[in-house]
Amino acid sequence: MHKTIRWRHLALPVALAVGIAAGCSKSDDSSAENTAADTTQTEQTGERKLLPPKEMPTVDVIDAPTLDAAGEAEIAEIAQDLHKHVAVLASDKFEGRAPATQGEELTVNYLADQFKKIGLQPGAIDEHGNPSWFQQVPVVEMQIESTPLLIRGKDYQQSLKPIQDMVAFTQRQLPQSKLQDSELVFVGYGIVAPENNWNDYQGLDMRGKTAVILVNDPGYATQDKSLFNGNAMTYYGRWNYKFEEAARQGADGAIIIHETGAAGYPWEVVSGSWTGAQISLAADNKNVDRVAVESWITGDAASALFKAAGLDLAAEMDAAKQRGFKPKPLNLTASVDLKSVVRTSTSRNVVAKLPGSQYPDEAVIYTAHWDHLGVNAHAEGEDQIFNGAVDNATGTAGLLAMAHQFAKLPEAPQRSIVFVAVTAEESGLLGSKYYAANPAIPLEKTVAGINFDAMGVLGPMRDVIVVGYGNSELEKMLEKAAATQGRYLSPEDHPERGYFYRSDHFSLAKKGVPMLYFDSGTDSFENGRQWAQKKGDEYNAHAYHKPGDEYDPQWNLEGAALDLALGIDLGLALANSRDWPNWYVGNEFRAARDASGDARK
Repeated sequence: MHKTIRWRHLALPVALAVGIAAGCSKSDDSSAENTAADTTQTEQTGERKLLPPKEMPTVDVIDAPTLDAAGEAEIAEIAQDLHKHVAVLASDKFEGRAPATQGEELTVNYLADQFKKIGLQPGAIDEHGNPSWFQQVPVVEMQIESTPLLIRGKDYQQSLKPIQDMVAFTQRQLPQSKLQDSELVFVGYGIVAPENNWNDYQGLDMRGKTAVILVNDPGYATQDKSLFNGNAMTYYGRWNYKFEEAARQGADGAIIIHETGAAGYPWEVVSGSWTGAQISLAADNKNVDRVAVESWITGDAASALFKAAGLDLAAEMDAAKQRGFKPKPLNLTASVDLKSVVRTSTSRNVVAKLPGSQYPDEAVIYTAHWDHLGVNAHAEGEDQIFNGAVDNATGTAGLLAMAHQFAKLPEAPQRSIVFVAVTAEESGLLGSKYYAANPAIPLEKTVAGINFDAMGVLGPMRDVIVVGYGNSELEKMLEKAAATQGRYLSPEDHPERGYFYRSDHFSLAKKGVPMLYFDSGTDSFENGRQWAQKKGDEYNAHAYHKPGDEYDPQWNLEGAALDLALGIDLGLALANSRDWPNWYVGNEFRAARDASGDARK
């Protein structure tokens, strides 16, 4: 590590807290320093003036993070903790950490034992009202077997094979769910967004019909910044929204056409994620208000389907991205039969806390999901264990590593620090969704949170990527902290992939809690940007949601340690202040936060 400049360490929180207050004042000075300060969100004016960060030079400027001896020692200790915990959590013994399995038992008990050894306190409450490490999350596991998806039309019949051509599943917690000669209707992107003057279901009665839907949203398809959010995916582009909207429209089923570019992952991620056991939160109504069958088909299968309907898929996709698109019946029907072995069980979030010394009823929260995909007999090759080392043994280990650093403080922060290792993220953010509905500390008293998911394993990076950049006042705090490490903020490389809606911070964000989700970037101090981007692409192609995501003792986890140190610094700044950061005006989550403002007075 490069020993230069400074490492503010325990003095940093005070400096950052002052930084937030300073950011609330608006300056008319046109100097470079004051212009940068003027990019913050101000509560007084409600104006959003956050400018995109400028990319820094990458050669012969700063050749290593700017740490002093104390900083180097802390980073080395965090990296060592990460190696120790990831090696355990991602081992074959833990069987891919699927919820409601022996892998869960090993995982949650390991986490609770480690938090206890570190010196934290249980953060949840059991059914008897006693402190507990575990928050019980009622779930339903379904082993679903699917027949081929049979497409019929006049003088046409095609059988799409499970995994190869299609995957089908159901959210209905019943032994059987099916489509029987359900009429197919192409509904474009399957979006109803009044604020964007967009309704792909305009004039349709979807009862008895199955929606055929494109992935992502029209902003991505057109790259028009004035349409939705341009290249950056909105929640309307996410698959779960599309299935939910189809249900609201009264459809029998929904079929999403997979595109690797628009989805942000290859077909193997779809087939690997939606075959084998499926987990959902237990529902009193058995989720009968969901469509009977939720499914994907490959692009090749979709092309053949549209050809059978006398249509060209590319031309119809082009039409669907235009305002005023009209849905089209395909004059084809779909049939598929799903049989489910339904098992009700309980999974667990692991909750640990460091009580605040002055304001224990207020908290800063850190989240990471401990679960992965478990063992899948449908996986190609001999290795059927989805170890999930990067995704997300790294983030889970990060909670333990941060807790270790907090426990070493000479005095507890003024506000409480809460660590939540959540379950069933891979099944639709279920554990964080349950926590958001049943928080250990009320959400209106949760100051802010930081989520860690799939951390960097390639060593220190100059850039800190903010997923969903431009959302909250927390970003200015992060920018100040990153500068002390000789690093700079950067927006995500692929906003079209909708990563902001794909991890657990989203569950709390929807309830109004300001949440940050950031990660190591792709500007390697040692090897440059092209090298890091190539390595990232290799991971996405060969390891993401595949058995190849395994722990490597040769990983350089100092980059992840730097990110965790940023998380610690931000948490301390917030915990030792009376600040309540907010979302920027215009953000979809600000209204929910503002509505709970009286509780913070």
